[in-house]
Amino acid sequence: MTGIALERVSKRFGSVDVIKDLSLDIGAGEFVVFLGPSGSGKTTLLRMIAGLETIDSGALTIDGVRSEGLAPGQRNLAMVFQNYALYPHMTVAENMAFGLRNLGLPSNTITSRVAEAARMLEMEKLLARRPAELSGGQRQRVAIGRAIVKEPKAFLFDEPLSNLDAGLRVRTRVELAELHQRLGSTMIYVTHDQTEAMTLADRIVILNNCRIEQVGTPMEVYANPASRFVAGFIGSPAMNFIPVTLTGQGDRAAARLGDGSVVPLPGAPQGEGPWELGIRPEALQVAAEGMTKATATVVERLGDRTLVYARLGDGTQVISQDAGKSQVRAGDGIGLTFDTSALHLFDAAGRAVLL
Repeated sequence: MTGIALERVSKRFGSVDVIKDLSLDIGAGEFVVFLGPSGSGKTTLLRMIAGLETIDSGALTIDGVRSEGLAPGQRNLAMVFQNYALYPHMTVAENMAFGLRNLGLPSNTITSRVAEAARMLEMEKLLARRPAELSGGQRQRVAIGRAIVKEPKAFLFDEPLSNLDAGLRVRTRVELAELHQRLGSTMIYVTHDQTEAMTLADRIVILNNCRIEQVGTPMEVYANPASRFVAGFIGSPAMNFIPVTLTGQGDRAAARLGDGSVVPLPGAPQGEGPWELGIRPEALQVAAEGMTKATATVVERLGDRTLVYARLGDGTQVISQDAGKSQVRAGDGIGLTFDTSALHLFDAAGRAVLL
C-alpha cells in the first residue's frame, strides 16, 4: 500500500493561482475524497498527483519517493476518468489488456490479470463484448478493470459516476466501496456530490476557492464544520443560518433571533460579529410550545420524517423536521424548538466559533 504526501504545492495558469501552498498527507490504503464545487481546484489537484499537470512549486512524495519531476507513467498510478475512454473496436478483454501489452508483459500474465479483474468486478460474461454492447455502468466497470490490471500504487478517480443515472450511481458507489475493502489500495476520488463523499470516504478533503477548508472523516465535517462554507456544503438539506445578536455572559450566553426569541448557548463565544447561528434541520424540531414561532410554507413528506419549510417572524427562512406522520400543513402556525447541543455559531469571517 502507498502513502501520498503533498507539501506546499502550487499551480498557476498564467497569472491565476489555481492551487497555492497546499499541503496534505494521504495514508496508505486510505480512501480520500476531494469534495468541492466547480472551480474549487479538486480536479487540478488530482491531475497534479497523476502527473497530467505540472507542479510549479512544492513536493509530491509517492510511496516515499519524490515524484513531482517524474513522468505520469513512472508514478505507477491508475486513473479512471469521467468519460470511460474505451476503444470502441476492442472487446472488453482487449480494452483491459491494452495497457499491459504496451508494457510488454508476458501473455500469460496479462490473461491472468484480466481474468482476476473480471472476476472481481463480476464481468466474466462480458469479456467478449465491445463497448457499444454495454450499459453505462458496465462501461465504467471496464474502465475500473483497466485500472486494476495495472496493479498500481494508487487509484485516482475523476468524477467516475457523473455520467450514470441516479439508480446506477447508487449501485456503482456500493461496488466501489466493496472494491476498496477487497483491494485495500490507496484511492483518491474527486466529486462535487456530497453523498458520494459521505458514503465512500475514510476522510474528506473539502476544497473552496482552490484551498482546503477542512479535512476530516465524514461525520467530523458534518458534526463539526470548520466554516460556514463547509456547514452549508455538507448536509442535505443544508444547515439553517439565522442572523442573531449575542446577549449575556458565561453560562447565561444566548443568541437573540430577529423576532426577539432567545436561544441559550452552551458556551460564551469569542470573536466579532455580525453572527449567524447554524442548526441542521434535524436539530430544529416542530413542537407545540417551541422556543420561537414560525409559519409553515412548504411541507415535504419523506415517509420516515417530514421536512417543514417555515418562515420566522422576521422573515428568515428555515427548514425544520417533524415526525413522518406530521399533521402540519402549509400556512399553519408552528412552534420550533432548538437542540442546543447541536448549535453552531459563525463569525463575520465565516469561521466556526467554539461554543
